[in-house]
Amino acid sequence: MSLPGVVFGFGAPSGVDDVSDLLRLAELADRDGLDIVSVSDHPYAGTRLDAYAAIGFVLGRTRRISGLVNVTNSPTRPAPMLARSVTSLSTLSGGRIVLGMGAGGLWERIAALGIPRLSPGDAVDAFEEAIVLVRKLSGGGPPVTFEGRHWRVEDIEPARAAAPPVWTGSNGRKSLAATGRVADGWIPGHAADWLSKRYRESRPVIDEAAVAAGRDPGEIRTIFNFVGRVTDRPLRATRDDGGRWIGGSPDQWVDELVGAVLEHGASGFTLFSTDGGTSQNLVDLGRWANEIAPAVRAATSR
Repeated sequence: MSLPGVVFGFGAPSGVDDVSDLLRLAELADRDGLDIVSVSDHPYAGTRLDAYAAIGFVLGRTRRISGLVNVTNSPTRPAPMLARSVTSLSTLSGGRIVLGMGAGGLWERIAALGIPRLSPGDAVDAFEEAIVLVRKLSGGGPPVTFEGRHWRVEDIEPARAAAPPVWTGSNGRKSLAATGRVADGWIPGHAADWLSKRYRESRPVIDEAAVAAGRDPGEIRTIFNFVGRVTDRPLRATRDDGGRWIGGSPDQWVDELVGAVLEHGASGFTLFSTDGGTSQNLVDLGRWANEIAPAVRAATSR
């Protein structure tokens, strides 16, 4: 399946006590035409569902929406097995999977799983190798032998399914450059939006690395994670004193997001609840899917 030019998703709850809410929200989003259901990946937390088990179960309960682990904690998931997971999910769901990739954070907790600690530079190298290897183990073809510094396979048959789009949660300069070389999309960290200093300083690093690798930077999406309220009436100010977006009425959202697409190159938005409350999610998700997303798509497709 191919994703539209401007992608609209939502961040789903993934606690072990949130199963009914997760499924209800995913089914509503699927019915209402959203593009992505996103879950986070914290495999060291016993209170959280495994991200790939959750996404697989959601995809089995839906028909149109794509799944995204936002983002995969790549040190905890060996790259050859991650390739098998995402290509299997693609085969089972008719291509409804996006591979979110991160180099790993919270290394104290990752190491507590028995995973060797990597330096920041080595973690990024392993993350880039993993993306390359997932692609090599997708799309059919002859057996693959790959000898990287961190990942190695010998004479392994690729899956027939094509590799999914790869979106990264890169932050540092080295990982941003890796995104420019090998990824299809970038999710700015720390809920940075299109007017933030983080975005303005980071996106050029991706573009420069893409050009150096012979790629078109315009083919690398920017998909923003952010929180915000959808209000009944317009707010006097839609950003806080620090310039961070806080939300507004559906019309205010539409004006802001259309500008983000046309003036700042945004190509996707994933909405997270401001407080994690399911009741608020239900209200905001309905307006997000039925009022805001269609209006932004219409205004930016002209």
